[in-house]
Amino acid sequence: MSTLFGLSHNATLLVWTLIAIVFLIVLISKYKWNPFVTLLISALMLGLLAGMKPADVISSITGGLGGTLGTIAIVIGLGTMLGKMMAESGGAERIATTLVDRFGVKRVHWAMMIVGFIVGIPVFFEVGVILLIPIIFTVARKTNMSLLQIGIPILAGLSTVHGLVPPHPAPMIAIDAFNADLGKTILYSLIVGIPTAIIAGPLFGKFIGKRIHTEPPAELAEQFATKENTNLPGFGITLFTILLPVILMLIGSIANIVDPNATSGFTVFCEFIGHEIIALLISVVFALFSLGFAHGFTKHDISRFTSECLAPTATIILIIGGGGAFKQVLINSGVGNAIAEVATHANINVILFAWLVAALIRVATGSATVAMTTAAGIVAPVLALTPGANIELVVLATGAGSLVLSHVNDAGFWMIKEFFNMSVSQTLKTWTVMETLLSVVGLIFILLLSTVI
Repeated sequence: MSTLFGLSHNATLLVWTLIAIVFLIVLISKYKWNPFVTLLISALMLGLLAGMKPADVISSITGGLGGTLGTIAIVIGLGTMLGKMMAESGGAERIATTLVDRFGVKRVHWAMMIVGFIVGIPVFFEVGVILLIPIIFTVARKTNMSLLQIGIPILAGLSTVHGLVPPHPAPMIAIDAFNADLGKTILYSLIVGIPTAIIAGPLFGKFIGKRIHTEPPAELAEQFATKENTNLPGFGITLFTILLPVILMLIGSIANIVDPNATSGFTVFCEFIGHEIIALLISVVFALFSLGFAHGFTKHDISRFTSECLAPTATIILIIGGGGAFKQVLINSGVGNAIAEVATHANINVILFAWLVAALIRVATGSATVAMTTAAGIVAPVLALTPGANIELVVLATGAGSLVLSHVNDAGFWMIKEFFNMSVSQTLKTWTVMETLLSVVGLIFILLLSTVI
């Protein structure tokens, strides 16, 4: 490939990459193009500009898309089914009402954060919001508390899990790209995520709830007020069902730590059931019985639930695949190595670098998923040339960066605005500030943790 305006080979590659990323951002944010189509076009453009053969560009795109979705598509499909069973059975409502009873009215906002954290494990943020909005309205009405004081902690819990905590598919993207240890990432994500969610959730929610007062949309409030499900599943079995995939994954990681060479059959078995796909598959099958048949649903009901819940995930899966295609072109064209060399020569802290790359893409595109996937491809080669870096903390930094500054180009922004019946200005002061708090406070805790491990 010839160099551009006398620039070095690496500098030329970086210029083409910048052009491709700007092209990607402008088409998504300004012209509202479909992110999947835009990611494919950007990957194709970058490969050709970087001097790759057309056939190699196509191979990189198909290989990157297929390689990325190999695990993630299964995780998303199974996680969505688990969330659907929780929704249809009333399991989420059972968790919420039990925690409210245990915590009491004065500490109900703390219970709401825990609800968001738990419910967010198997479901996407948007699904979690739709799932929990009736609970937010109901609890706010019963306790006579500010809607935001109840809602912000739940949103903080959901969003923290979405960006930081495996086995949620978003952090799983970075775990796969960086080849990080799943068990360690789960452990570190809880160490970082819980205090981060506390600050951005109950503490910020109490502060902002006293200053901005909103009422739920009248039609929604009436609909949820009259909807009652008296035959809810038990708290213990619901909680166990939701946490089962995490428990299985932790068992696999602990077995690997205790017996890294897998010398015993028991270790092999633990690692097998601890693989994210097997853990989620076991959990979904268990949920079909614990939240399905045991709750009175027929085989036809369960078949319908598990089929209809998959359609909304198609767009998410394709976007992740498109991000994987873009990532593979970055690697195969040599751009990844060029970025890595520049970053290492500049002595940029790889944790800060990962956070900044993800944050810039998030702000520009409005999508945490696009930010996480694209940033993973840019950061991975930098990480490979950074000996001694804590890979799991870089995963968390990428996730934290992907949460920052949600604004008008983010579908989640408008969802929150409408459900909480707020103006654009109020949504910026509440939701946008909360997301930015999660991102920045999360980064601070990640940097602090990096000094001791």
